[in-house]
Amino acid sequence: MLKTLNLHTDFGFVGTIIYMDLFEHTLQERLSSEAPLAARMRPRTLDEFVGQSDIVGQGRLLRRAIEADRLFSSLILWGPPGTGKTTLAMIIANQTQSHFETLSAVLAGKAELRQVIKEAKERRSLYHKRTILFIDEVHRWNKAQQDALLPFVENGIFTLIGATTENPYFEVISALVSRSRIFQLRPLEDEDVRLILERTLRDSDRGYGKRDIKIDEAAIQHLIRVAGGDARNALNALELAVESTPPDTKGTIHITLDVAQESIQRRAVLYDKDGDSHYDTISAFIKSIRGSDPDAALYWLAKMLYAGEDPRFILRRLLISAGEDIGLADPSGLVVANAAAQAFEYIGLPEGIYAIVEAVLYLATAPKSNTTGAYFKAFKHIEEEGIIEVPNHLKDSSRDRFALGHGKGYKVPHAVSDHFLPQQYLPTDLLGTYFYTPSNQGYERQVQERLERWRAAQRAALGIKDTETLPDLKDQVIKEIKTKHKAR
Repeated sequence: MLKTLNLHTDFGFVGTIIYMDLFEHTLQERLSSEAPLAARMRPRTLDEFVGQSDIVGQGRLLRRAIEADRLFSSLILWGPPGTGKTTLAMIIANQTQSHFETLSAVLAGKAELRQVIKEAKERRSLYHKRTILFIDEVHRWNKAQQDALLPFVENGIFTLIGATTENPYFEVISALVSRSRIFQLRPLEDEDVRLILERTLRDSDRGYGKRDIKIDEAAIQHLIRVAGGDARNALNALELAVESTPPDTKGTIHITLDVAQESIQRRAVLYDKDGDSHYDTISAFIKSIRGSDPDAALYWLAKMLYAGEDPRFILRRLLISAGEDIGLADPSGLVVANAAAQAFEYIGLPEGIYAIVEAVLYLATAPKSNTTGAYFKAFKHIEEEGIIEVPNHLKDSSRDRFALGHGKGYKVPHAVSDHFLPQQYLPTDLLGTYFYTPSNQGYERQVQERLERWRAAQRAALGIKDTETLPDLKDQVIKEIKTKHKAR
């Protein structure tokens, strides 16, 4: 730990000596040498940094700012684990002449932040030295904690670098986002992960360059593939493989495919149930069903269940999809989805997966229609025009039939052979307004043919000349309903 000693003489204050406690220095050296491989191999300069060339490649804005030590704007580094967010922050710390301070949003709170702010103010006023504050997992701070940063970001007491695995546009307050440059880091490409592994095997100071290691091509390909673009995953697996494999009689450590498979048996799937990956995956799943691609639907289903998603959540979305995307094109879709949900309650996992898969395949291969969205046209009309009184002949005749004539003139359709009588059901001002337009898909094609005959007969019987088919308003109405719900 760095410590300061203020020197005074008879002539007054002379200066400050910064020193490190001997025991602390020894501890730091030991921890550094015993650190996990991924920590030891963390890049120290931009030239060592692998991947993200669109952000820190030669000539890019962020690279130029780091190299020139002109990082005046706050940054938010957004990306999945193992893509280099913390590494990039540490490179900035090594490059800059500013004081670099680190906080973890998991461990630190307002008290720690107040101390950092106090020291940053003193540093700025006494030594004219800027402070860069790196906050790891900044999305874990609540709104009040993030709000506490604002005044000091605005007045330049410190420059903020925030790292987050979640979408900052949702998880970081808008005031901080608007005052920061957002840089999105992507999972590393396979060739990037290969470069990191090969560099580690050659590095004599921090890696395994001093050891005689032979790694089969199939083994390194497995590590790359299963790491999923996460450098930390790949290095952890390599370390386990090397440290757990005894050398042969010649001192060679041979990493075969079997050893690699044992070292990284399961791919770590990025899937936070409250984060972007959750919503992005379920979105891809539903869109694959809507797009009639059963293979893609099965892939996204497998990803969700592999990552531990609650099957009941998936089944609820299947029920919604059956009503929203299949509708009357195949009314059995809702029946199949509901049956799958009930069957799963009886069976559970693992066998209950068969019911889910059957529903997924049925809905993905069923004819599609979104005409149930016609409801939202009626909803929007009522919201804008108000509720119009029910026509007299449609009113309940059991109470006011004799006094007010309620129900007078109503004809029961079952009285005729084809069970249809062309009479008025909408309010008079809405006659000729059509909310529902059947599709020509599946069963709904039959509905379309019947409805055309019925509507023609109704127009003729009631003298309807002008008609209006209302446009689709589903997305607009749903957005308004959600907005009102949040406001409550």
